[in-house]
Amino acid sequence: MQKNKTMKKVKLLFVLTLLFTIGVKSQENNYVKPIDRSIQPEQGDTPTIDLKEPTIFTLKNGLTVIVVENKKLPTFSVRITIDNPPSIEGDKSGLNSLSSSLFGEGSKNISKDIFNEEVDYLGATISLGMGFAYANGLSKHQDRIFELLSDAALNPNFLQDELDKEKNILITGIKSDENSPAAIAERVSSILAYSAEHPYGEYLTEESIKNVTIKDVENNYERMFRPNNAYMVVSGDVNINEIKDLVTDNFSKWKKSKKDLNNQILSPKDVSSTEINFIDMPDAVQSELRVLNITSLRSNDEDHHAALVTNYILGGAFGSYLNMNLREENGWTYGARSSIARNKWTSATFRASTSIRNEVTDSAVVETLGEINRIRDEFVSDEMLSNAKAKYLGNFIMSTEDKSLLADFAVNIKTQDLPEDFYETFISKINNVTKEDVKRVANKYLKPENLRIVVVGKGADVADKLENISYKNKLIPVKYFDKYGENIDKPVFKKEISSEVTVASIFQKYINKIGGSEKLAGINTISVVANVTITGAPFKPKATIKEKSPNLSSLVMSVEGMGTLMTQKFDGDNGYMEQMGQKIPMEEDQINSSKSKKGLFEEMFLNDSEMEILSLGPVDGKDAYKVKMIENNFRYYDAESGLMIMTEAVTQQGGNTITSITKYSDYKEVDGVLYAFKREIQAGPQKIDFEILTVTFNEEISDEFFK
Repeated sequence: MQKNKTMKKVKLLFVLTLLFTIGVKSQENNYVKPIDRSIQPEQGDTPTIDLKEPTIFTLKNGLTVIVVENKKLPTFSVRITIDNPPSIEGDKSGLNSLSSSLFGEGSKNISKDIFNEEVDYLGATISLGMGFAYANGLSKHQDRIFELLSDAALNPNFLQDELDKEKNILITGIKSDENSPAAIAERVSSILAYSAEHPYGEYLTEESIKNVTIKDVENNYERMFRPNNAYMVVSGDVNINEIKDLVTDNFSKWKKSKKDLNNQILSPKDVSSTEINFIDMPDAVQSELRVLNITSLRSNDEDHHAALVTNYILGGAFGSYLNMNLREENGWTYGARSSIARNKWTSATFRASTSIRNEVTDSAVVETLGEINRIRDEFVSDEMLSNAKAKYLGNFIMSTEDKSLLADFAVNIKTQDLPEDFYETFISKINNVTKEDVKRVANKYLKPENLRIVVVGKGADVADKLENISYKNKLIPVKYFDKYGENIDKPVFKKEISSEVTVASIFQKYINKIGGSEKLAGINTISVVANVTITGAPFKPKATIKEKSPNLSSLVMSVEGMGTLMTQKFDGDNGYMEQMGQKIPMEEDQINSSKSKKGLFEEMFLNDSEMEILSLGPVDGKDAYKVKMIENNFRYYDAESGLMIMTEAVTQQGGNTITSITKYSDYKEVDGVLYAFKREIQAGPQKIDFEILTVTFNEEISDEFFK
């Protein structure tokens, strides 16, 4: 057990250190006068955006082509957008996703390998999906790139073996999402907002994926990939006349689809009064919070510009109400954001979202409601309004530097039924938004009396607190749902603990299960080699961990071809971490913690009278005892097997409180001792997987090795 605790600390430390860039440049000789940030810069004149009209023409099959010349670089791009309404897929949910995955892999005329080889040779990019097609490359190759794009788009070669591969990928993703609170929160939020019979509410299942056939894919292509409502954008170093010829030669044979898109979409409705919808994830590190209501906003509405500014202030940027409250003031989350969506086909949603620690979930709900009411009830300050408009316009003006966006603007004007001068007047309309407009729009589109507050978290820690949240002196009702949005009875989060079960009995059962006191007492050293997977890291380190009784430890992380990334050691008196040639001594509390360890299997030496059984409840589908070891440090033991299956620790990092979870599984016997060969560590947003390759007991290791 000593091994487990030490390993957890060093792994977390390693990950955290990887997040920082090593080697800061000295700036002693490059002194720059500091900026007085208390003085707001003077606002300059509002720039004028010159949006020249692109060339537009339409083929007989309905394909609208928009061309923008930009001679700065000898490159071009072509993008096709198909403006189809959303459609329900029913028992074949995932059909569009699978169709898109098979699309663009060569054609009936060119095999996948030869197609990709030629695209690479040309230095081009070609990709396709059910709602789009895209290509770019050097202008001198435009003729051949157009030919390849057209062939792939109009003569797709859908193959059974490729379909089988893509099905397996999707199914693997579905299984992975079952353990992801964020994925579950998104799925259930959409189901509850729209219903599972709505295109935005239906979800993929293993069964629906398996239902899709090659014939389904072919029929879906014929129905969805149509020129009738397609827009082609060509931009870059091109000649208008040449493009007209290329488009005509390659895409005039694209036939109109005669199949009905069956655009009968249910109209979603808000709940009659605000309610909390809770989904239990017994081993969730933190809670996922989604707050939403239905809106009817369109891009061509008069409220469009005011809604952009309103959302920017509420949760659209780092300095927004929500983020400054939940992250900066309270340190509960890494970030909180909101959006007010627009949709011309169906109702859209207002959403606020964040991930927060389980123990402050109820407080985060209260504060989120408070910020929504704040922007509805109070006028935003002049400074906040001015900053929001300036930052929003800054982003917009910067985006217009990309001349290809002129064509995108033209597409948006047509597909969203926008006024012809929509983008030319964009800056002035943003500047004209007043604090009265912000308050009015907030009251129109944010509905604190009709919100769904979707929470995915650990019910044992969260549910009771959620049931005590009030809004305007009235308790907000809590309804319970499963992972697929089905209403259920309130689960039993904590089971009754027998009086015969004590901390001592839990520890003894664990010791007996993994090998017994006599066997464990005979182990003087533990040597471990493991493969490590760090989410987001471009490499997979190998870890070599060695420990010697009572408390000596060593961890070395290395990557083939890169050498040693990090070393951490403790010799019984002092310790350090070395990375990139920099050696950092252990802090005093780390030294004291390491010195306090009495042996390699800690349960054999702990004073159980100082510890407490907090609960008995589910962890990964198994009933487990939660034991409080010390303040903010907990261990979970399988009630049936006695094995330790999880640890939980709460620490402070940079002003934020971090909950780290380590899961232990795949116990295997090594010389008569059961040892967990899989470790999953979740620390904030960072996830690390340890796959142990070898475990060796009683290897001869000198004390000098740990210095």
